[in-house]
Amino acid sequence: MDGQKITGFLIDIDGVLYTGDTPVPGAREAIAYLMDQGYPFRCVSNSTRKCRATIAAKLETMGFDIPESAIFTPPLAAVRFMQETGKHRAYLLTTGDVDRDFAGTCTDDGSIAVDYVIVGDAGDRVTYASMNHAFRCLMEGADLIALEKDRYWMDKDGLSLSAGPFVAALESATGKTATVVGKPAKAFFDLALRDRGLDARGVVMIGDDILTDIGGAQGAGMRGVLVRTGKFREDTLENARVKPAAVINSLGDIRTIL
Repeated sequence: MDGQKITGFLIDIDGVLYTGDTPVPGAREAIAYLMDQGYPFRCVSNSTRKCRATIAAKLETMGFDIPESAIFTPPLAAVRFMQETGKHRAYLLTTGDVDRDFAGTCTDDGSIAVDYVIVGDAGDRVTYASMNHAFRCLMEGADLIALEKDRYWMDKDGLSLSAGPFVAALESATGKTATVVGKPAKAFFDLALRDRGLDARGVVMIGDDILTDIGGAQGAGMRGVLVRTGKFREDTLENARVKPAAVINSLGDIRTIL
């Protein structure tokens, strides 16, 4: 790391705080240390299967003392985007309870006459029927919003496809380009920073994805620190054009970069 003072952190959740249902060793202690030392932070995630409240509850069961207000996710960014445009009709291609974050903002009556198709990591909801409905909505004039475009993520039973490949399929079929409101979009990082009142120049992003986390953070004016947990792969690091400011074994080693 360079000598520039660190004034705050953005910290990825899945793969950095925990993997599957298991906390990363030392991660809870690292968060407690940051709070004790007065470092402001936001926990940012591209997870689009769970609403913010559910993520906070899961972290609590794992022993993390992280309030719901300290969590920032793509659905929250999408809601703000929709509010700014004044449009609210949308087809949500998501799974889990993430629709709770859209309550009061998004309406879906099942028709193809919508303003947006919003795609997240939809798991088993990605079927021919659901993708074809999304395709028809887009062909009828809807715009495409990608909650994230990650290629894959580390589930508890192994690497699993994320939203990116399915967003790419809809883009290919319709000729439309998705507006990405999750990592690595600069808008996502900017919103997360503003949510905590942080200046990008003093903030370090800690993540397990060299492109989404580290590359995205650098594009938003931050430094990026890569951890060797979660989806980290040594060969991916070696072959990537993006170079992190530092690589640490896990969040538990955060003191080594301070």
